[in-house]
Amino acid sequence: MIRVLVVEDSTTTRQLLISILGEDPEIQVVGEAKNGLEAVELTGILKPDVVAMDIEMPEMNGFEATKRIMVEDPTPIVIISTSRNVREAGVAMQALKAGALTVLKKPGGPGSPDNLEEKSKFVSMLKTMSQVKVVRHWPERHKIKDTQIPEKFLGQLPEGKRGRVVAIATSTGGPPALNRIFSELPGDFPAPILVVQHMLKGFMNEFASWMNGNSSLRIKVAAEGEELASGTVYLAGYDRHLGVSDRSTLFYSSDEPIGSFRPSGTFLFESVAKAYGPSALALVLTGMGSDGVAGLKAVKEAGGRVIAQDQASSVIFGMPGEAIKTGYTDMILPLEEIAPRLMEMISLGAKK
Repeated sequence: MIRVLVVEDSTTTRQLLISILGEDPEIQVVGEAKNGLEAVELTGILKPDVVAMDIEMPEMNGFEATKRIMVEDPTPIVIISTSRNVREAGVAMQALKAGALTVLKKPGGPGSPDNLEEKSKFVSMLKTMSQVKVVRHWPERHKIKDTQIPEKFLGQLPEGKRGRVVAIATSTGGPPALNRIFSELPGDFPAPILVVQHMLKGFMNEFASWMNGNSSLRIKVAAEGEELASGTVYLAGYDRHLGVSDRSTLFYSSDEPIGSFRPSGTFLFESVAKAYGPSALALVLTGMGSDGVAGLKAVKEAGGRVIAQDQASSVIFGMPGEAIKTGYTDMILPLEEIAPRLMEMISLGAKK
């Protein structure tokens, strides 16, 4: 049984959520709270597998309660909010910074036109997130200062084997993982970085802004026809595939979704492999499903290299786990080792 704590100040909505969860034979609602203070207390007492947390509540809101829980009794937390709030990028970023795993729209009542779909997604996501291992806090971050590249990372790889571009695919758990990696890379990192991060519409600019505040890199949403530059992270925009047409120019494609994803990590990896060949470096981070995995074949056939995040440091081991199964991965690394290894594998002479 998956043990759930429901936190919601509205009695009517709280009972609706409990009723929805009660329809699944694999779920047991072990407690309910009407504000953040009660949520913190009950999490410590009941030790639920997952917490469904409202945002706007008296005495202590959902963000503050999430922060407290992640310090005192680390537990998987799913923020639930209204349709309007879920679409606000600031809500998603606050939730992630507080320690929540994801943000979900609250299921509507029986009269809601999307009732069945919303109920199914709500229950499915809680069940999935209940299996996620969470940590009390991230280890101390240490930025590498500009031009301060450790000598042990230099001269270990022949010039032809050094990378000139990094392409990353990630989903659930990706934002804090990317934030960690980018906070540890120098602003003069000698290659561009392209990222497909699965995220709801309207969140990407806020996501870029959040990470910019923690990193010496320049982090932005990619623009059509933009010329690639070293020390810059390009995030794929909403609902279009991101690719590189040659060694200097980005492009978007409205081709059909790949494995239900657009943007897709597979599209990005195949494009980068074609443009950069053996200088391409693909990185698969935490996430559900297998997006990007099909594109790793192109990277390997072009002579590029592949890194996958290890299971112990992944929030969800779906994407990296599937990447490892292909046999295409050259390295399987914990999150804390990825930034130093990127410094080792990327050439100091990378061209813009």
